[in-house]
Amino acid sequence: MSPRRPIFLLALAGLTLAGLGLRDWPVDGRRAMTFAGGALDDYGLTLTAEGPARLTLLPLPRLSLGPVRVAAGPTGSTLAEGGSLTIDLDPLGLLAGRAALGGLRLEGASLSPDAEAWSVPLAQLSARMRSGATQRPRWLTVTGARIAGGDEARDIDIDLAWPFWSASAEARASLTWRGVPTRIALTHLRPADIVQGLATPFTAAVTWPDGNLAVDGTASPPPKGGALPVLAGRARFESRALPETLAWLGHDAPLSSLAGAFSLDGRFETSDRSVSWPSLRVGLGDDVLEGAGAVTFGPGAVPRLSVQATLAAETLNLAPLIGDVIKLFDAEAAPLALAPLTKGDLDLRLSAAESRVGPFQVQDLAASILVRDAALEVAVNRARLQDGTLKGRLTLASAEDPAETEVRMQGSLDRVDVGALLGEIGGGRWMSGPLQGQVTLEGSARDSAGLLAHLGGRATLAIDGGTISGLDLAEVVHRNGAVPAGALARRNGRTAFERAAITLRFSDGIGEFAESGLRGPSVGANLQGQVSLPGRRIEARGDLALRAADPSRGLLFEVSGPWDAPTALVVPHGEAMLPDPFKVPAALGLSGNARAYAP
Repeated sequence: MSPRRPIFLLALAGLTLAGLGLRDWPVDGRRAMTFAGGALDDYGLTLTAEGPARLTLLPLPRLSLGPVRVAAGPTGSTLAEGGSLTIDLDPLGLLAGRAALGGLRLEGASLSPDAEAWSVPLAQLSARMRSGATQRPRWLTVTGARIAGGDEARDIDIDLAWPFWSASAEARASLTWRGVPTRIALTHLRPADIVQGLATPFTAAVTWPDGNLAVDGTASPPPKGGALPVLAGRARFESRALPETLAWLGHDAPLSSLAGAFSLDGRFETSDRSVSWPSLRVGLGDDVLEGAGAVTFGPGAVPRLSVQATLAAETLNLAPLIGDVIKLFDAEAAPLALAPLTKGDLDLRLSAAESRVGPFQVQDLAASILVRDAALEVAVNRARLQDGTLKGRLTLASAEDPAETEVRMQGSLDRVDVGALLGEIGGGRWMSGPLQGQVTLEGSARDSAGLLAHLGGRATLAIDGGTISGLDLAEVVHRNGAVPAGALARRNGRTAFERAAITLRFSDGIGEFAESGLRGPSVGANLQGQVSLPGRRIEARGDLALRAADPSRGLLFEVSGPWDAPTALVVPHGEAMLPDPFKVPAALGLSGNARAYAP
């Protein structure tokens, strides 16, 4: 016989056996369920299957069943239902006539949302590992699954691998969570260390279209009496839109609706229901702050968040926050309910070498933000502004009606260079001197329009020992209110004064001028009238008179009109008293485009 013939026959036999081994063979469904159920019993699982079963021998023996129901014990809760289950069988165990799991694949099943029910098989697996048993599933795959009882989580794909030659396991998953596609990866985890009460390294990453979370650290068993493991390491979180991300996660944070792009990076440690950050770097838009902080989760299924942090920055832009405060004075009515801003507690201490507060640049800023249930406080505890100091405090508190908010504002300026201040906001240095002032306002309303109509309080601004540049008020009186031709262009006029002050007493949004005027060696002026916050208008009348040479000489003038375009006229002639060069530009970033005029 030719030697080629046996080789040909052996090859043909091998191909035949391979073809038979790769073929799915139908088997009795009840017997297959009983056989596979014996493999799952070791892990506290009970299997129920309907319909036919199929057996494939190559490349590894596997048994396919469906549809199936997997429960936590004979009388336990259902863990998975409605999908098909494929079980990889251990070849050595199969030759011995027993079922031993090599891997599991579950397709199209509905998974239980009850975390307590899943603890039963996990506890059974942990007990087997502690007893020294080495037999375990080497991989687990879930495809096309969903969480039962809702549409929050669907299109769930999970791939869990724990090779028998490695102490580390890794898992990768993708799902659609509340309509957002999400990917999760967990690597370097040592399950055997966990069940033995030892710390294990781990690396985790979560990505979604608007952000990502990356954690690299260690996980230790829960402390005595605790339910959550203790984590420590380094974490980085980024979100291009923090309010949307928190809403997607189903959590709230204080002042989150005011935030936009947000990032967090630093060392962290967990303890029960809290996370501490001994070293922290926070990104808010274009600002970067460094410091330390802590986050505590309250009790309940949806815990209230409590945040504490002390952060510092070289530069800090508070214009967005101040802009929201200024909206209180907008013409359009905006709701004042605090509920959207106080969905959590916040104790934030801020400091910055330089900061922008509205239209102003300040140095050595020390500020704080406190948020409690139905209350909010923003304080500028200290800041340098044009060689002077600035302090302020805004307090908001919900009234008995949650839609109504009580507002209290306090602020002060001390020895601020008014000339440099006017130059900073683009108004020209037409006045100089040390500016000081105090503002105290309070009111309550359901919206900003109602607040303006109910504000009461007092505001005072004063300059001691100042100068008006470009205009000689004594000469204006001598000329019956006319400005000499070319005087403004030459800017050679000058009026020195001992004190210039404006005091407004507010009641129901109307500010009455009181003790307002100017006193100088050559001229004096007084001002009476009203400022209407709801109407956004000023109506005032004043007098300007010589003090030394001829006290009988003087002028009467009126200032009236909307905030964005008031006029100053000599009475009764109707001629413009103060030309445009002495008007402060309207584009200050402040509500109402307020303009200031020389008295």
